[in-house]
Amino acid sequence: MVPSLSPIRSHHVAVIGAGAAGLVAARELRREGHSVVVFERQKQVGGTWIYTDHVEPDPLSVDPTRSVVHSSVYGSLRTNLPRECMGYRDFPFVGRSDSRDPRRFPSHGEVLAYLQDFAKEFGIEEMIRFETAVVRVAPAEKCDGGEGIGKWRIESTENEKRVRRDEIYDAVIVCNGHYIEPRLAEIPGISSWPGKEMHSHNYRIPEPFKDQVVVLIGNSASAVDISRDIAAFAKEVHVACRSNAADMFIKQSGYSNLWMHSMIERAHDDGSVVFQNGKTILVDVIMHCTGYKYHFPFLETNGSLTVDDNRVGPLYKDVFPPAFAPWLSFIGIPWKVVPFPLFELQSKWIAGVLSGRIMLPSKEDMMKDINSFYATLEAQRIPKRYTHQMGIAQFEYNNWLASQCGCSGTEEWRKEMYLTTGVRKRAHPETYRDEWEDHHLVSQAYQDFSFYTH
Repeated sequence: MVPSLSPIRSHHVAVIGAGAAGLVAARELRREGHSVVVFERQKQVGGTWIYTDHVEPDPLSVDPTRSVVHSSVYGSLRTNLPRECMGYRDFPFVGRSDSRDPRRFPSHGEVLAYLQDFAKEFGIEEMIRFETAVVRVAPAEKCDGGEGIGKWRIESTENEKRVRRDEIYDAVIVCNGHYIEPRLAEIPGISSWPGKEMHSHNYRIPEPFKDQVVVLIGNSASAVDISRDIAAFAKEVHVACRSNAADMFIKQSGYSNLWMHSMIERAHDDGSVVFQNGKTILVDVIMHCTGYKYHFPFLETNGSLTVDDNRVGPLYKDVFPPAFAPWLSFIGIPWKVVPFPLFELQSKWIAGVLSGRIMLPSKEDMMKDINSFYATLEAQRIPKRYTHQMGIAQFEYNNWLASQCGCSGTEEWRKEMYLTTGVRKRAHPETYRDEWEDHHLVSQAYQDFSFYTH
């Protein structure tokens, strides 16, 4: 961390989204002395953790004119990380006395309640404009005396009052999540296949699949959980995955009607689906559990920032686009991570950079860093769409952020708990949430928590 010689400056900052990233961003910005407005299109905090029965009229979510539902949470969803590991670092996710779900791997409702508790504890709601959609974010003209500050123009609409605002901010932090705009698998012959196609974004409950033959595509947490959810009602469930061997055909133990396959080779107009392993099955529903695209429809950067094969770039350390740094930033771009603590560290870094307490490298040096990172990915033959996947690398990343901010890095127990859970999840996908052996790590976590809980 290079200390800054200039005095600490306070700025007027817009945060887009009041989910887990936007909430902690607002807290850290205010702690650093900035004035903050959070824009949130829903009526409450929580972002992707707000469950709704509503699904989109287009089950594949490709119609650009559709009314968008901003949640992908399904009814039975439980976390795939233990609560101790998940929480913000100084606001532990412990079972509270009024806790509706004290389990270590709780339901989505418990996570939402935790985020609501966090917002209440730190008085964040007073900074939020609810039911307000951001329509456009674009660089404004440089203002006099701005010392090179790139001001930002934000146009927003407030649902209830039908108010349209056009405002200027010093900086914008984008925290709009990335579980809304679905990615779809490409299936030869699908256009003439007569069955129903949908994306897991529009899955809520298993009952509608009663007595049907369902194919799920994907290998993510959602594919694993939803396949088991649906198997209790469906006639047959088949999971196709491109990372499986071409001849794979395995019956899932513990189920009489759940099979794992290689990828779909082709869909036919008689309703059949042929897999690479040679099996042909008559199918009622194909569900894409194939993830999401980064999507910033409101953001105008004149081509300085692009999303190409799900790479948001160029971004320095997944946060700052050099052309607009530090006045435009993103929280929550990395995936395969423990999200909330990572959001917290990114927020601390951004808040400190904006105040002038923490220095960024020059634009040229940031671009060099980004290009050398891209070259490393290419040398390792990692496709562009995995640019922001971190996994084990998140801990080095978190520790780098912490060193910039002058705070402590990831606790050893948190890292161990994440890794241990990953091993158990792969070995025991049915039971890992309710049977575990890392009691010593839980004890260490609660020792740390005692500093923050009363």
